[in-house]
Amino acid sequence: MKKLILSAVMLLGLALSTQAQEISKNALGLRLGDSDGFGGEISYQRGLSSDNRLELDLGWRNSNNVDAFKLTGLYQWVWNIDGGFNWYAGVGGGLGSWNQDYKGYSDSGTFVFAAGDIGIEYLFDIPLQLSLDFRPEFYFNSDKYRSDNLGSDIALGKRYRFN
Repeated sequence: MKKLILSAVMLLGLALSTQAQEISKNALGLRLGDSDGFGGEISYQRGLSSDNRLELDLGWRNSNNVDAFKLTGLYQWVWNIDGGFNWYAGVGGGLGSWNQDYKGYSDSGTFVFAAGDIGIEYLFDIPLQLSLDFRPEFYFNSDKYRSDNLGSDIALGKRYRFN
């Protein structure tokens, strides 16, 4: 009986340690993509459970003609494919602000958007995570910042994982 209980405890411990390795408690890095002219974003992920996390991204643009920022928040579900490979999907939204000054023409505004997210990631044995994702965005009040209300972004993410 003792061997059976010991075996069950060891199997449970192995299962829990395997689940804990799928999502890091914290990950900080860069998400590099088109992002509707924003280019790179600072990206932070916070593990909420063994298969859910929150991702926050801050993108900004500072050029001769346009200054802008964009804050995105996503709730993600993560599923293990094999070993360090995971795929994930999420929903969320965000807000931003822009200011344009070009040849004497000035305009500014704010925007709100809803976003989806689907991607794949690999967790290395070292505290490094690489990801590739696709994020469609639907803008509600883009004013003159966008000529349409739909945007999409494909990006490569590189994050440092820590507890």
